[in-house]
Amino acid sequence: MKTAIFLCLAFIGHAAMAQQERAENIFIITTDGFRWQEVFTGADSALINDPDYVRDTSLMRQIYWDGSPEERRKRLMPFFWNVIAKKGQLYGNRLFENKVDVKNIYKISYPGYNELLTGYADPFPIFNTPTLNRNKTVLEFLNERKEYRDKVIAFSSWYIFPFLLNTTRNGLPVNSGYELMDGRTTDSSAQIAAVQENIRNKTHTRYDLLTYLTAREYIQANHPRVVYISLGETDEFAHQGRYDLYLEQAANVDRMIGELWYYTQTDPFYKNRTTFLITTDHGRGKKPAKWTTHNGLVGGSGQIWLALLGNGIEAAGEVREAGKIGQNQVAATIAALLGERFAPTARTAEPIRLPQPVWTMLTSLSK
Repeated sequence: MKTAIFLCLAFIGHAAMAQQERAENIFIITTDGFRWQEVFTGADSALINDPDYVRDTSLMRQIYWDGSPEERRKRLMPFFWNVIAKKGQLYGNRLFENKVDVKNIYKISYPGYNELLTGYADPFPIFNTPTLNRNKTVLEFLNERKEYRDKVIAFSSWYIFPFLLNTTRNGLPVNSGYELMDGRTTDSSAQIAAVQENIRNKTHTRYDLLTYLTAREYIQANHPRVVYISLGETDEFAHQGRYDLYLEQAANVDRMIGELWYYTQTDPFYKNRTTFLITTDHGRGKKPAKWTTHNGLVGGSGQIWLALLGNGIEAAGEVREAGKIGQNQVAATIAALLGERFAPTARTAEPIRLPQPVWTMLTSLSK
């Protein structure tokens, strides 16, 4: 009897292990300044009903409101709550004391992305200016590895990323702001570039849809192994005090991520070999009067969230146990999901301790 049970456990463990193999490819996606409150509870009642922030409160309620937080969040982000919540992991619902915290003191974008990608909450004053980053990012590290060399690329809506990733030092390919895409292109990518060129009032942040479409066309044509896509309009609309557009952009981000996931799971190069890591660079004010802004003096600015889906990720869903993750752990986690150790300095934080896949627990039970 014991032998039969052991063989059954071993079989189940082997099958689970096959599903939980480490990622061969990773997509890192961020949407700037998007609050955990909307991720986990949907539209905020204090904001969606405020005509100072929403042009048509009645219509916004029809689209995004429900009395149940669980239904509201599904209305806003159906891919997150119909797919990631069932097949992946979601961290940062502070209603359950599950916390994801920014460690840097500034709680603004450049320090946030630096912490996210280098594993180090640099105390040296770094503001949102075109300053070359002195720290080494996990993207630069992976691009130096033989397995990933020339297979790492970044796309960003915000024009700062060539400086943040220090392409002057490492030559990492980055398509940022309204920069045109170099290299192998398709007819569609040429059309996207033409649309981009004809935009009259270009700001420091490109339309996210153009960033996404540029990335998608490149991915389909070149099949990179490590992709970073940084979207920016959630933060832009929040700073403008447009909660209606902030919600609409969150829904657009959810749709784009869902579309990209569908593509990777129907392309033989990526299918069952790819992990998505999705997060943000900083939070925002948690009080209704402060939601438009963020910095080290605004409560809620250091409160963020994290989502994971794909290879190496157990289907744990929304994590409701009390716990704490640091933004500075994300860089090492990205590397760990690929089977690499990222620790360029002693200050680099360790990877997040994710829930163990079933096969690991079964193996330990059989010993």
